[in-house]
Amino acid sequence: MGQRGRGRAAMSAAPAEPGSGPAVGARFFCTAGRGLEPFLMREVRARLAATQVEYISGKVFFTTCSDLNMLKTLKSAERLFLLIKKQIPFTVCSVSKGKPLNEIQRLINDDPRSWLNAISIWKNLLELDAKKEKLSDTDFKSLKRKLEKNEVIDAKKFKIEQAQEREENRECQLEKQLEEKLEQRDFPAERGMFQEFQNDAENSADNHNQEDLTFRVSCRCSGTIGKAFTAQAVGRVMGIALRKQFGWKANLRNPDLEIFIHLNDIYSVVGIPVFRVPLASRAYIRTAGLRSTIAWAMASLAEIKAGAFVLDPMCGLGTILLEAAKEWPDVYYVGADVSDSQLIGAGDNLEAAGLKDKIELLKVSVIELPLPSESVDVIISDIPFGKKFKLGKDIKSILQEMERVLHVGGTIVLLLSEDHQRCLKICEESSISSESKGSHTDGPGIMKCLNPEEKYSISKTVSSSFNTSDQECLDKMSPFGSLVPVECYKVSLGKTEAFIYKYKKSHPC
Repeated sequence: MGQRGRGRAAMSAAPAEPGSGPAVGARFFCTAGRGLEPFLMREVRARLAATQVEYISGKVFFTTCSDLNMLKTLKSAERLFLLIKKQIPFTVCSVSKGKPLNEIQRLINDDPRSWLNAISIWKNLLELDAKKEKLSDTDFKSLKRKLEKNEVIDAKKFKIEQAQEREENRECQLEKQLEEKLEQRDFPAERGMFQEFQNDAENSADNHNQEDLTFRVSCRCSGTIGKAFTAQAVGRVMGIALRKQFGWKANLRNPDLEIFIHLNDIYSVVGIPVFRVPLASRAYIRTAGLRSTIAWAMASLAEIKAGAFVLDPMCGLGTILLEAAKEWPDVYYVGADVSDSQLIGAGDNLEAAGLKDKIELLKVSVIELPLPSESVDVIISDIPFGKKFKLGKDIKSILQEMERVLHVGGTIVLLLSEDHQRCLKICEESSISSESKGSHTDGPGIMKCLNPEEKYSISKTVSSSFNTSDQECLDKMSPFGSLVPVECYKVSLGKTEAFIYKYKKSHPC
């Protein structure tokens, strides 16, 4: 997909109507780990019914009418921003540095309306979210009072049943009187609280104008402009321009509003962080292991369905299973590992997430799984790598054991290091080279490495019924018997790169 809208005319957020989210859609962008852009693009379309979805390296832009509750559900994004401007990069002149600084100020001065529209949408989203939280709290308190009232009534009924028959009419009358008193006490109070909240919200919206805002600017500069200017210098220029244009006051410690600006050689982007806490920071994970966005992306490839048996035979702290179980709860999950400390950490994470009844943990070796052949529907696993893990020689035996327990048509999704990927590639190429030289067609064992530019088409599921010649061809094409490579994504883990591989089991072992 091309980078649309990179002209000097900036893409600004549309104004919003009060009610349920921006009426005509607001323009947002999310930051994402390198290689996760295709996952995030699919996700915003599916969860948010997003339109105008496009990407640049590390960021995905989209338009949606969703409210904050829906925006919070994004799993493959790092942080979420309301877009103010996106335009082509600034040119840094080696003779004079004043010109780029003037261009930075023009981000504000040339189109102040887009800033005001974005601030209105931002405030509207926050007010709607606060209103829903307040109403939810009111509903909870109302329900609690009604339950307490019902408990009193039930107790009275029990006493009436035990009383003598001659007292029954009198007791019933007392009960009715008690009910009337409770109703007269509770319901007017609820109505008064709700009306008070509405009045407070309206007064707050009227009194809190944009001149009252405090702000700070967060900058990120890279490429040529990063060499010419520091983030502090750009932030200072932006701050002065914002104070002059809108009358806002700077507050570095606890501002009402944060402005984020990213300048590099490809684009200039300005936005407002929607949440203070990054989306990638999961509240339900006590001890972090694999990056949660990577874990979710792997689970999203695995085609998990209700009632499936999902296995992570090298589960570590259980991050992949946690992400999968949060998204697809009606599934039987099993995590296995040989390390006591990892299993203890995984157990703590399951308890913190409230998923101990959803995920079973086993202490077993990945090459000696105590499971019947072809008993597992999906396998998802991060194959450990690094200095303390020497799995180069064992990678084939690990995959062979996974292949054994996976049923025909099942899916394996693995996270592999560059060394593991190189090992598999050499193994696959050597198997392919053993094929007759006259064949030039791409068999099912050819791995397709997907970039965000490519369409996200997935190879058709390989049929489980083959004749003898098909079986021989598959054995030659795939280095692991029945495991057919389907997709590959190169992703960033910070300082290192890794590969998400997806395999399908095409026929019995």
